[in-house]
Amino acid sequence: MNGKIENHVCLVCKQSFPQHHLVPLGAIRSVIMEEIIKDYPDCSKQDFICKADLTKYRMQYVQTLLQSEQGEVSNLEYEVLNSMQQHELITKNTEGQVEQNWSLGERLADKIATFGGSWAFLICFTLFLTIWILVNTVVMVKQPADPYPFILLNLILSCLAAVQAPIIMMSQNRQEAKDRLRSQNDYQINLKAELEIRHLHEKIDHLLMHQWDKLAKIQEIQLDLLSEMSKKK
Repeated sequence: MNGKIENHVCLVCKQSFPQHHLVPLGAIRSVIMEEIIKDYPDCSKQDFICKADLTKYRMQYVQTLLQSEQGEVSNLEYEVLNSMQQHELITKNTEGQVEQNWSLGERLADKIATFGGSWAFLICFTLFLTIWILVNTVVMVKQPADPYPFILLNLILSCLAAVQAPIIMMSQNRQEAKDRLRSQNDYQINLKAELEIRHLHEKIDHLLMHQWDKLAKIQEIQLDLLSEMSKKK
């Protein structure tokens, strides 16, 4: 009105500047306003800040974003490791757990079935048959204990097969129980691994969303600086 240039005091440096060298706090972006409020909690939107101090706060905000960007990766790794440490390990020794729940007869059946399906049993049984046949055909020619066609030997073999069948079935049932317990343990381990991987993917997606948001804010500040530079030109 009277032709004089109105001066105002900068909130930060406390120096007096013409109004066109100052920016009211109400016209500043909210994220930059929050940085200023940290240092000056009693400020209001009617206060002014010089462009040099405003640039300083803008750079301070960008630096804070970049520092938090570097720290989020390590924090993510820490959270994953911490979440895994808080839970009990699912991996178990299934063999030892099964051994504690079986009786002496079932363990004995398992050992007999193991021996019956080995080369040692096959060799011993072949030697037994060979000796039996030689004794009853060569050694005891006149009065053999089991003359040809070896009816007693056939009876022994039939009894052996009749006894061996249920023993093998008991061993198979025992092995099925082991396999079932092992498969349950494998399922729990796979499920935990899948949940951990899914949880990690969610955290990475969340981190990427924050990164895009921070980059957008940095670009907004850059645009503000570019617009101010163009006005000066």
